[in-house]
Amino acid sequence: MDLFSPVSLGDLHLANRIVMAPLTRVRSGEDGVPGDLVVEHYAQRATLGLIISEGVYISEESRAFWGQPGIVTDAQVAAWRKVTDAVHAEGGRIVMQLMHGGRVSHTAITRTDRIVAPSAIAINGEVRTPQGKAPFPVPHALTADELTTVRDEFVAAAVRAIEAGFDGVEVHSANGYLLHEFLSPASNQRDDAFGGSPENRAAFVIDVTKAVADAVGAGRVGIRVSPSHNIQDALETDQADVAATYGALMDGLKPLGLAYLSVLHNEPTGDLVQGLRTRFGGKLIANSGFGTVTTRDEAIALIDSSHADAVAIGRMAIANPDLVARWQGEHPENQPNPGTFYGDGALGYTDYPRLDESALAGA
Repeated sequence: MDLFSPVSLGDLHLANRIVMAPLTRVRSGEDGVPGDLVVEHYAQRATLGLIISEGVYISEESRAFWGQPGIVTDAQVAAWRKVTDAVHAEGGRIVMQLMHGGRVSHTAITRTDRIVAPSAIAINGEVRTPQGKAPFPVPHALTADELTTVRDEFVAAAVRAIEAGFDGVEVHSANGYLLHEFLSPASNQRDDAFGGSPENRAAFVIDVTKAVADAVGAGRVGIRVSPSHNIQDALETDQADVAATYGALMDGLKPLGLAYLSVLHNEPTGDLVQGLRTRFGGKLIANSGFGTVTTRDEAIALIDSSHADAVAIGRMAIANPDLVARWQGEHPENQPNPGTFYGDGALGYTDYPRLDESALAGA
């Protein structure tokens, strides 16, 4: 096998092993409805083996960013249908990342009366709201009954994603957001069945993922984790605890038969990631690029060495809508402009040149 060969991740059949990582782009306005620009952005990248959408909020309370798209209303479902139709028309595959922001938000963003988390512990820092920067609020600690509601929100969002034409869904349990907050002993200081031991802290993530898999089919469900990422105060600094917590998570996920496990970690070939892959027992999407750019050579090496079944690419997929052709033909790459990652409009979103345009410009 090589980076450009087909692969099946559960029910997801990919033409190549280059995956577009989930990328926050905040282009969906106040109402969270993706418009024509979002349609164009994803359709441009349909030659990638799989597109994983940006994190999509599953309830108003789960919204983490202004401009983040949702999958709550009929209007959002209809708008996403235009995205999936456009990607499929170009021969692509796309899954929706289901995201609950947890305490990484503010009531000025969610327009609700509270922010929620495993425990009533605020992030140390400031959040960007439509009115400017503000301290992160102290969240409401979710009760056991409320956790059932959150789980059901994930399930309903998954069902709506399939209704909107997505090929599958990814459960977002990384980067310091709600599900990751349950895994981290710094953000989860509960004394019930969902806190304390590594097994207890993994339990809610397993419950949510199982419920989603039961609703839409495990072969269409992946999960993303980022052990020891230490972002947004979801600290995981005790390596023995990390191994125990994520090991317990893998043990709970393995019987489900999920489509894939996506791991964001700076050492994808190391013992932690490879050990989790073994305990998961299924396909691995490796993503080493948080803070660094994953290169063509690194992606090829990960597949050639059998350390991953596919590789998630972030910034180079932003800057190169035709990344597969560029990498396969060893052509020059556009360089991403971080100044345009977030914001409104086409600049830095749909205006990166394709290979033929680059060749014409250089002629």
